[in-house]
Amino acid sequence: MAQWAQMKQLIPYLPTQALNELYPNSFPMDVRCYLANWIEEQRWEDFDLEKVEQEPQALSLLDQITSYLLSLAQQNPNVVERMRLQHISRSMSMMRSQPLKLVLTVRDVLRKERDLLSRTSAQIPPHFPPSPAQDPISVGPSTRDVDLLVLKVLEIQNCRQQIHQLQEELNWERQNYESIQEVTKLQNNIKQHEYNGQVIAKKRVQLLQDAVSSLESCQSRLISRIKAWRWEQHQATIGHPFDDNLSPMQTWCEQLLGVNGKLRQEVMLAGEPIPELQDRLGLLLQTLIQSSLVVDKQPPQVIKTQSKFSTTVRYLLGEKVAPGKPVLLKAQIITEAQARNLGQLGSVPSENVGELINNTAILEHNTSSKSTCATFRNMSIKKIKRADRKGSESVTEEKFALYFTTEISITGCDIPYRIQMISVPVVVIVHGSQDNNALATIIWDCAFSEPDRIPFVVPERVPWKQMCMTLNSKFMSEVGTQRCLDNYNQHFLAQKIFDKPDIAGDYSNMLVSWAQFSKEVLPGRPFTFWQWFDGVIELTKKHLKSYWSDGLIFGFIGKQHLHLILKDRPNGTFLLRFSDSEIGGITIAYVAPSENGGQKIQNIQPSTKRDLEIRSLGDRIRDIDFITHVYPDLPKNDVFRKYYTGKSVHPPTRARRSEKEHGGEAVVLFKSNLLKVHINRLARGPPENSDFPRKVQIVRMNNINGTINLSHNQKNTFPFCAVS
Repeated sequence: MAQWAQMKQLIPYLPTQALNELYPNSFPMDVRCYLANWIEEQRWEDFDLEKVEQEPQALSLLDQITSYLLSLAQQNPNVVERMRLQHISRSMSMMRSQPLKLVLTVRDVLRKERDLLSRTSAQIPPHFPPSPAQDPISVGPSTRDVDLLVLKVLEIQNCRQQIHQLQEELNWERQNYESIQEVTKLQNNIKQHEYNGQVIAKKRVQLLQDAVSSLESCQSRLISRIKAWRWEQHQATIGHPFDDNLSPMQTWCEQLLGVNGKLRQEVMLAGEPIPELQDRLGLLLQTLIQSSLVVDKQPPQVIKTQSKFSTTVRYLLGEKVAPGKPVLLKAQIITEAQARNLGQLGSVPSENVGELINNTAILEHNTSSKSTCATFRNMSIKKIKRADRKGSESVTEEKFALYFTTEISITGCDIPYRIQMISVPVVVIVHGSQDNNALATIIWDCAFSEPDRIPFVVPERVPWKQMCMTLNSKFMSEVGTQRCLDNYNQHFLAQKIFDKPDIAGDYSNMLVSWAQFSKEVLPGRPFTFWQWFDGVIELTKKHLKSYWSDGLIFGFIGKQHLHLILKDRPNGTFLLRFSDSEIGGITIAYVAPSENGGQKIQNIQPSTKRDLEIRSLGDRIRDIDFITHVYPDLPKNDVFRKYYTGKSVHPPTRARRSEKEHGGEAVVLFKSNLLKVHINRLARGPPENSDFPRKVQIVRMNNINGTINLSHNQKNTFPFCAVS
């Protein structure tokens, strides 16, 4: 197959006409591809068109080609490829009247390939495999591996049939040996048959050993692919792309199970026992059966006790399960320590650390989807037993998993097998207030765990560039946007988590600890970095997705950088940034005239989720007359017009700095009325303003952020539009 491997590198560079001339209709490229290994093992150069006596041998080769093609067609799950192979097999069968012509065509094709390779070897990039799009005969690696295995099995079966035929001929010769006088000729015939039988038997044993080795290699790749699928599923929590289609792997599992069964049969028919091959095939069978259980739909990774949830487990060899007694899967919850003690063939954890309701499900086959699944629809954790915590560790840092197990019998296998699988890590909480911190544990676990880790080990510190990629991926997937966090956003996030105000700093190689991410409150704030970042995600997802996707929100930006980019802009220039002082807030930073005739940067008090539910961001921007152009210089009405709804509310043309710092005026939104309220008069009762609704009185101001109580016992909060 070495020659074909080189040709596959050359084919993408050949013009279509050259390919058509190289592979005629009587010997299409498909046959060369599918039977590459077998073709290169035959002695095509021995044939000559003038040697009519070679026709039987040529016919035998033609029959083998058509037989192999039909077998490959039966094994191929792709309907289009199956029909194509069957059509090629029928077409080549029509050449039975001229077998030598076909054999010589194959010989000439191989010669032309060698000539092409010798002339163009210097032009082919070394070790440069063509992409699937370039390779016209490329099929999935799993399909090709199985195809080669099927060919090996067919060759082994062919050897067995030849041995059987030789044995029959040998028995016939020995029977006639006693009655016919041509003793010498008969003796020579018997010796020749015995020798041929020994050669083929030796070849068959070697083929069996090669086939078992190929099966081991192919199955190893399959199991690696299943593990990779589980890893990709785990990474999907933080927004990584994930293809949840298990059908190709199911087909691969079923094909390898079939090959294993045929090889075990051939080993038993070998005449003399081959214990080594029997043991290897038995271990392969056990590993395949026990590796084919996957958690198709994972449980929620943050589970609240007494709450219902669901999960689905799928068995990739479901169509091969022996009929009869239903297969019942059982689930139990296990700790991180118990998960570490589970090997592939580990025992069931003895200690029960939690009580699961509705923790059994029957493995059922769906004929339409050809999947065999057990769905736990109304599972619930009634209670949980916590492990002893170390130091400052909280309950939201403790990881558990769901453990699924059952005993299964496979058609054609003598004994039942016990199979098991665990879910991704889950955190169990008892109150909704724990949800945010529990999610931080899951995010860290998904982002920074290794594929083949000991459950559920994660590093305590990670490089900022890894953390940055995780935050960006999570933000984009949760918000549902194609716009990522740019370098300015990422730089400010680094400043925030490291408490480094220097705008010129390089943080890419600095290490972020788990404590900095989720446990330690930010300097001067009552919340952690993750609580703050998650609040921005929630606000953007529910109220600001379109604004963000359209590029109207600058996002995360520090005060130094803010002043740097706005300092030379005209008055009224503004940008939208996420608040760094409140969880889930967005604020407007704008250029305003200062008292001395210069300019200053002002920040309007952040709007939160509750504020945006009362009045949208677009309408709030329209209401403020003193902001006119979105940074760098876009008229606000041009870019925000599509977000305007309802009537405009016109605020004062200027606004002062934070009342907390300077006192003075505040602007309160109340229905459709704008009221000027002097902060220093609120404690003494309502303002003497004739426009104030007479049925409402301001009794007192609860706090400087703008919460007021109404005299008719309706406690409502109204956001200030004044800057802070």
